[in-house]
Amino acid sequence: MNRLFALGLTALLGLGSGAAQAAEGVAIPSHSWSFSGLFGTFDRAQLQRGFQVYREVCSSCHSIKYISFRNFLDLGYTPDEIKALAAEYTVMDGPNDDGEMFERPAIPADRFPLAFPNEQAARAANNGAYPPDLSLMTKARKSGPDYNYALMIGYPEEPPADVELMDGMYYNDYFPGHQIAMPAPLSEDIVEYADGTAATVEQMAEDVTAFLMWTAEPNLETRKSMGVTVILFLLVLTGVLFAAKKKIWSDLH
Repeated sequence: MNRLFALGLTALLGLGSGAAQAAEGVAIPSHSWSFSGLFGTFDRAQLQRGFQVYREVCSSCHSIKYISFRNFLDLGYTPDEIKALAAEYTVMDGPNDDGEMFERPAIPADRFPLAFPNEQAARAANNGAYPPDLSLMTKARKSGPDYNYALMIGYPEEPPADVELMDGMYYNDYFPGHQIAMPAPLSEDIVEYADGTAATVEQMAEDVTAFLMWTAEPNLETRKSMGVTVILFLLVLTGVLFAAKKKIWSDLH
């Protein structure tokens, strides 16, 4: 199932066959996201659920190479929880005094381990397909999270009767031409959420999309907060300058 999900995400993210057309030509419906808009913020519970989907389903094939364990503080985990999480993984370190590389338990400062040591190993394990790194993928796609979400839920139980699918292709409502090499990547209850949330396809697609938005822009909330602060400053400055201008011109008259 993990291998199937990995191959599916390769097509989903626009790196399978037909990738150049995947993000164009089809109207992607808008989805409501907590992080949208000027005052949007991430839902920490949703980010943790999305991380659970990534960790349990797709981390075996897809990396998030720009994310360190300590970054998960932003998801609402405590330092002790992050230490425990990191300790479940091993990373390569060295060389030691003998000039040899060695494995050790990961620490919060380490980056999340790669799914494969190199591209060749990744392709060999996935029938020639290369599962892309997901760290920045949401920002790299037109329509961003809306595109990723739509593709993951865009599979009807059966294709329309008048559609003849080519060999190895699957019907998707939102892919141009509606024929895509990716099978439906999610199925009901493929994970069991730690917080008890029902793991429907829509819920998992929304959660993992939100998580991938965070990996692509972990400073989104800081950026928006800074933007609001700058706007307020400029408004106050404009008022001060206008008052000063009126005072100066009133004295001249």
